[in-house]
Amino acid sequence: MTRHHEVIVVGAGISGIGAVIRLLRMGIDDVVILEKGDALGGTWRDNTYPGCACDVPSALYSYSFAPNGGWSRLFAGQNEIREYIERTAAEHRVHERVEFGTEMLRAQWDEATRRWTLDTSNGTFTADAVIAAAGPWNQPLIPDIPGLDGFTGEVFHSSRWNHDYDLTGKRVAVVGTGASAVQFVPEIAPHVGQLHLYQRTAQWVLPKPDTPLPGAARAVMSAVPGALKALRRIEYGVMETLGVGFRNPWILRVIQQIGRIQLRAQVRDPELRRALTPDYTLGCKRLLMSNTYYPALGRPNVEVHDNAVHSVRGNVVVGADGAEREVDAVIFGTGFHILDMPIGGRVFDGQGRSLDDHWKGSPQAYLGTTVTGFPNAFVLLGPALGTGHTSAFMILEAQLDYLAAAIGAARTAGWTRMETRPEVQAAFNAEVQQALGTTVYNAGGCQSYFLDVNGRNSFNWPWSTGHMRQRLRRFDAAAYLTSTGQEVSS
Repeated sequence: MTRHHEVIVVGAGISGIGAVIRLLRMGIDDVVILEKGDALGGTWRDNTYPGCACDVPSALYSYSFAPNGGWSRLFAGQNEIREYIERTAAEHRVHERVEFGTEMLRAQWDEATRRWTLDTSNGTFTADAVIAAAGPWNQPLIPDIPGLDGFTGEVFHSSRWNHDYDLTGKRVAVVGTGASAVQFVPEIAPHVGQLHLYQRTAQWVLPKPDTPLPGAARAVMSAVPGALKALRRIEYGVMETLGVGFRNPWILRVIQQIGRIQLRAQVRDPELRRALTPDYTLGCKRLLMSNTYYPALGRPNVEVHDNAVHSVRGNVVVGADGAEREVDAVIFGTGFHILDMPIGGRVFDGQGRSLDDHWKGSPQAYLGTTVTGFPNAFVLLGPALGTGHTSAFMILEAQLDYLAAAIGAARTAGWTRMETRPEVQAAFNAEVQQALGTTVYNAGGCQSYFLDVNGRNSFNWPWSTGHMRQRLRRFDAAAYLTSTGQEVSS
C-alpha cells in the first residue's frame, strides 16, 4: 500500500529534526521522516569513536529555539550532543513522525500527478514535497587501496567504530589525519602496542580553548534570562571575526603562527616537526583544534608516515615510500562522501535523470537549497553553503527560514509545482564561484574536500553568515517557475 504525506523528510539528524519542528510550527501536520537507522541523531548517532566532540563552541552548536544552558564543557562531547538532539526532538514530539528502519532507495518526480514517489526498504510513499536532510557527513569514505580486501586483521572507519575490538597492545595503522583522527589518535595511542599514522598531507592544528563549565556557570546560564543568549552572541561574534580571515587569507597567515608556536612547543623532534608542518595557508582545509594531538604523535610507540598508503599485502601495510609495517588493525579517519553524496544517485527528475546526471560531478543548487529540474524538493546543508568558521545549526536555521517561506507561499497560492528557474540557479552559482576565487578555500594552496572531482569548489559559501541569513530570509517567488495546474508560469 502506498502512503501519501504532504511533506516527506529524508534523514533524522539535526537537519531533519529541525525541518519537522519548523513545519509543525507553521501548521503543517502531515509530515514524516524516513530514517534508515533505528535512532535519531544522524552523524552524532553514528560517530562514537573515542574522543568524539564538537569543534564549534557548544552554545553556538544548538537550535536557537531550544537553548541549552547545561553544557558541561565549552566544546561538548558526542554523548552530550546526542542527548541534546534526542531531548529536543522528544520535547517537540518528533519521534511520532519518524519511520525508523526505512531507507529511501529511489525518489522520482511524477509530472502527471505533481508528486514525488519514494521507493523505500519499507514500501512506497508519495509526497507533495521532499526535503533531503541526510547531510554531507553521512556515508563514510574508504579509499580504494589495492589488497585491502585481503587484509587478515580488523578494518573499520572512525564513523563505524568497532567497540567490541580491543585495541590494547595491538599494532594499529591509522589512515588519514582529518578532524576525526585528530580526536581519536590521542585517545588510543596510550593503549595500543604500536600506532602507524599515515599522513598524506600535514594539517594545521590550533590550540583548542576547551574547558569544563563549572556547575555555577551552568546554573547561571539556565536561570538568568538572556545569559545564554549573550554567550551565544559572543561566540557567534568570535567565529564571524575568524570568518573575515577566510575571505582575506593574509589574516589567516598571521593566525597560523599560533599553530606554528604550538607545534614547536609540543613536538621537540625536528624531523617529526618538519613532517607535521603544512605548506599551505590555514583554513584551506577544515580548521582543526587539539591540545593533545601533537603530544600523542611524539609518543615512543607512534610512528608518523609522511605519505599515503600504497597497498596492503596480507597483514602488511605498504606506504607510498615502500616502507612495510605489519599491523593487526586498520582504522580509517578518511572522512565522508561530501560532494559525491549517495543521495545524488537516488533522486530523479520527471525524465528519469538523477541529481548526479544533472550535476556531472559538481553539485549546484540555488541558495544551496533548491535544484533546477527537481520541483518541490529542498536540500538541507546543500552545495555552496559550507563555511570554515561557523556552526551547522546557523546554516540550517537560515535554510529553514527559506524553506518555511517557500512552502508557505506554495500553500497560500495553491501551487502544485515550484521549480527554480535555470537562469537564476546559474547566475547564483556564477556569483559564488567568482567570490570564492580570493578566499582561502580556493587561494590557500591545498587540495581539500571542498573541491569536487572537476576541481570546482562546490562546498563553500564565500561570504559571511550574516549575508547568508540575509539572502535566505526572504523567499523570492520570481526565482521560480510555479503552477497551480498543468501549465507552468513564465
